[in-house]
Order: sequence, then structure tokens, then C-alpha cells
Amino acid sequence: MALISLKSFQFYSSNTAASRSLVMTLSKSLNFVSGEQKSLKYSSLATRMLCSKIKSQYVFCRNNHVQLRIQSLSVNETVHLCEDPGNSPISDNRLMDEGMFFKKLKGLDTSKEIFKFLRSLEIMSDIMASAALQRISKVEVDDNGLKNSGVLENEVFRALCFQFEYESSKLSNTGLLNALQALIKLRIDPQSSLMASLLSESQERLGKGQLTIKNLCDLGEALLELEGPSSATLEQILNHMQEKDIEKWSPSEMVMVYRMLQMSVREGKQYQDLLNRMNNVTLTIASQLSPKFMSIILNSLVVLHQTQAVPLVITLCKHSVKHVPYFTDDELVSVLEAFLYFGHREQIFTEALETHVPKSIFTMHPETVSKVMKYCCQKMILSKPIFDAVAEVFISDADGFTTNQIAEYIVPFGTLNYLPPSAPLLFGKLESILRTHFSQFQPHTLLNLLHSCVLIQRYPVNFLARIFSPYFLQQLQAQPHGLDRFVTSQLTQLFLTATLECPFYEGPKLLPKYQVKAFLVPGCSLDVHLLNRVKTGLLYLLKKRIYFASEVSTPYFYTVDIEIKLDEEGFVLPAAQCEEVHRRIALCVDGQNRFCINSHHLLGEEAIKQRHLKLLGYEVVQIPFFEIESLKNCRKVAAYLRKKIFPHAYGLRC
Repeated sequence: MALISLKSFQFYSSNTAASRSLVMTLSKSLNFVSGEQKSLKYSSLATRMLCSKIKSQYVFCRNNHVQLRIQSLSVNETVHLCEDPGNSPISDNRLMDEGMFFKKLKGLDTSKEIFKFLRSLEIMSDIMASAALQRISKVEVDDNGLKNSGVLENEVFRALCFQFEYESSKLSNTGLLNALQALIKLRIDPQSSLMASLLSESQERLGKGQLTIKNLCDLGEALLELEGPSSATLEQILNHMQEKDIEKWSPSEMVMVYRMLQMSVREGKQYQDLLNRMNNVTLTIASQLSPKFMSIILNSLVVLHQTQAVPLVITLCKHSVKHVPYFTDDELVSVLEAFLYFGHREQIFTEALETHVPKSIFTMHPETVSKVMKYCCQKMILSKPIFDAVAEVFISDADGFTTNQIAEYIVPFGTLNYLPPSAPLLFGKLESILRTHFSQFQPHTLLNLLHSCVLIQRYPVNFLARIFSPYFLQQLQAQPHGLDRFVTSQLTQLFLTATLECPFYEGPKLLPKYQVKAFLVPGCSLDVHLLNRVKTGLLYLLKKRIYFASEVSTPYFYTVDIEIKLDEEGFVLPAAQCEEVHRRIALCVDGQNRFCINSHHLLGEEAIKQRHLKLLGYEVVQIPFFEIESLKNCRKVAAYLRKKIFPHAYGLRC
């Protein structure tokens, strides 16, 4: 570690006299202490600075295009960079304790405060000085770049840059790499002599194998920011990592390497052997990981497409349960994304969410709540505590949500066929938002939102005319997926709902060219095994296969699982007969995939189908999996079906 002494920060414009003074000053006051006091020769530096009239320029690129001029130091200036604080005559009580320094620095929120603080110090370590640069970059750089280019002209900042450039070989690894990262964030020109000096020193130490795992990761992140994933040095860094003994890495080092790989190689194929070794070791330390570390690793596994690391994913997901109350919003989002990506679900994780979300929902970011709802929706988890809490926060805070967030909050209610106790207020709020912000919704987002409403008998009658208008349909068609079968299925079901359940609707109709012949219902497909059991039972009951038909297409877009026809006297007719049909019975053979997970609650798509079949004249008989799965033979299934379908009597016309 090196020590930096900045007694004063008085700079003035260079001139010939000052240049001469600088030559003498540099040879006397820029001293390096290592054991005995030994002055370094600065003749080449002085000559170079004289030739340029002591105006070394650092050009700041990207969004700023600001020039920083390092001007000559006053003849009274003393700047010390000491290699060994233990042997240095200036390593006394004037050096502030690093812990106290970092605590003080963390509390400073403007560069002005930081510079004032640095002026008050007589001496600091290079780690402290680089930390100050990092703090400056944090408070002065946002997504749009450097907020205040005047920072770069500040005399304290210029003095630090001066010493980091010309004393790079004396810096500790941490001081060197922290400074490099901070200066990259501050948009220093990579071609400047300052950056060239730091990069050259970093690469030299890399080549000599002097960098720790943390150092390698810090250098890698700096190069990614500076040169992108194609950096040749980056590949060298990753090769060095492969040579390390992974079993000796600490959890923090493991996390840093995961992040490094995530940012640099994405797919992970080139370094899959390294990843496999890391995944195996991480499996053994999963229980030791903090909430932050766990979320970072899960996020990396998603980005790196580690679908083969199933044991690790399952272990991390199980251990994440205990951290649910302690995850930050971003961390919880990363964990939920991993559950979704890897198709994993944990009942105890859901229970932890049910405890945490209702208590914290009013302080959670809307995007986090959206991700929780997406998790519940895709996993078909009807969590009434979560959904009720989401309804409450929507009613009070929805005016500040984005249109996507609004849809992500509401769509799961329809998908999972659930109306919360506050439903009147919830959908009143939604209607109010739609009236004022209708045009701000993307076409597919709006269609998903309104379609989910009709699934739970909340009819957007005031907006159907706009949905069926040629203008809106053209907008839909212009979207990436256009009017595919899924979109036209939603449009058709909206139209059928308006026809069957909203007879007072008198607006535009959906033209036949936009209608499907049969609905596409993802996730609600027929359970073939269950269907065959029912068919076997019916055959035992009705004696002949001709008396029922399976998977029957109707003129009304729905497919009936099993259809039985009766005449006026109640006799069963052959399925192929079209005359004298007085009653039609639709058997809905509902497997587990038509219900919310671990429940007997129908999903929205199946609920609206059964509702519409009734309105279309069918007698709907539901055959749910949980009523038939315990029946051991076809005789018992037949007896069950007789009671369900023909509770009073039945007959066959011979």
C-alpha cells in the first residue's frame, strides 16, 4: 500500500518560470520512501512536461468532451507517495484510520463535500485516495453521464490524478484497480496518459500472476466497461481464473467470479468447465450464502443458461426461503426470475411470500410486486393473502403505475379466476385508469388486460367498441406477433362474451376474418389419461361406443371433451345422430392442469368455457380429477358417472 500526502492544492497556470521551478520541485518533493529515503529521478518527466509547457491534457470522452489540464505545482507544494507506511517517517498519527475515513466518506453526498474533506487530511493511503475517486464517481455520474464537468477541473481531483499516473507502480493492487474503475466511470479518455499508465501497470501485474481473485474480477469489470467482452486481456483474466483452486474460494470470491462470467461470456459455453466446477463447489456452500449472494448467483445461473445445474438451482431455491423477509426488491426479483426460468416451485417458498408480501407490499417497488404476481400466475398459485394485498395496493397507488405494471397486477386475477373482497373498488379503479389512459396502453397489453377481465365476469363494455374497431385491429397486426392464433382467440372470446353475456352491447362486431374456428387455450389442454378412464367408464355404463363422442368441435369455438345426446324422452342417442336431439350434455373432464395448483379452484379459461357452454344450451357436467382419481376400477367409475350424468334415470333407444 502507498501513502499519499496532499498538504495544499494550490495550482496556477504554467509559464516558463514555473516550468523551471517544477523541475527542481519534482526532484526534491516527489519522494518515495522504502526503508531509507530515496528520491527518484524525474528528469524524463520534467523534460516531457517542459516540452508541453506543463499542460498535460486528459480528454474526457463519451457524453462530456471535457478537457482536464494538469497544471504545474507550486514551488511550495509537497506531494508524497510512500510505499511502506510502516517504514515511512510520515506514517504517524497524521494518517486517519481507514475505517473512520470510509465511514466519513460514505456520508458525503456531493463532490464539494468530498474535496473539502480531502483537503483536511495531511496524509492518506492509496486505497483511501482511490475510494475517494470512487465516491466522486458515484455521486457525480448517472445514466446520462457526468453531471458536473467542473469536478474534473477541481485542483484536488487533478492532484490525485497526477499522483496516480506517475506513481502507478507504487500503488497497491486495490488502490490501482479502484482508481481505474472510478476513472472509467468518470469518462476519462482511454487514450490519455493517465489511463494508459494505470492499464499498463494492471496488465503487467496480471502477466506476473500478482492479482488475487478479487483483483482479477475488478480488472475484468473495468475492461468490460472500457473495451467490452471482446477484450483480449479479459480472456487472459478468465484463463487465470481457471487455473485457481476453486475449493479455496470464499463465498464472496465465488460470487464475484459468477458476476464476471455473467457480464463477459453470457452463454457460458466457452468456460463451461469452469462453471461446472464452480456449480459443484457452490452446492456445498449454499447454506452459507447471504441473501445478496444467493440472488446474485441465481441471476448468473439464469443469464448463463445453466439448465444442467438442476441440483444447485433446487438447493439455492430451498435455502432462499429463509431469506425472503431480508431480500431487497432487486434481490427478490432475481430469485423469482430464477424460479420462473428453471420451472421450479417450492410450497414453502410460496408460504414465505404469503407471510412477507402482505406485510411489506406498500413499501415494495411496483415492479417487484409485478414479478410476484407473474410468479403466481405462471405457477398457477392462487394465494389469496397475496392477491388480496395486491388488490388493496392497486386501489390506493395504481395512478403511479406504468401501463405494463397495471396489466401485470390485474391479469393474474382473471387467469386464476379470483375476485378479491375489494373487487368492486379494484375494477372501479381499473375502469377509471382505462378511461384516462386508454391510448397509452400497448395493443397486446390492453387486449390481455381486457380479456382477463371477462374471464371473471367483469365486462369492459365501454371499451369493446375501440377493441373491435379497424384502427385497433390494424395496430395489433402491426405488432411483432401480429394477429396470431393466440391473439385472435382472445378477440373471439371477447366477442363471444359480448354476445352471450352482454346482450345490451350494441357496438361494432368482430368481423369473421378475425375469428378463430376453435379457441387456443394454453395450459388447459385435455388430460388424455383422465379422458381415457372416463371413456372406459362410459363404455361400461352405456354398453356401446356409439353413444358418446369425444373432443367434439362445436360451431361456438369451444371443443367439448365428451358429448352425449338425449331425445325428448331422455333416451341416449347415437353420437352421430343429428335429428330429434333434445338435450346435449357436455362432460368437462378437468385434469389437474385446469385447476390452480394444489386446489380445486378452476382456472379462468376453463371457468368461462363452462359458463359459455351453459349459455349455449349445453347441460354441463364437470368430471374433476379429484373425484375420480381414487376410483380403482371401471365399474366404480361407471357408477360414479351414472350418478353425475343421470342422477335420476337413463335409457337407451334400441
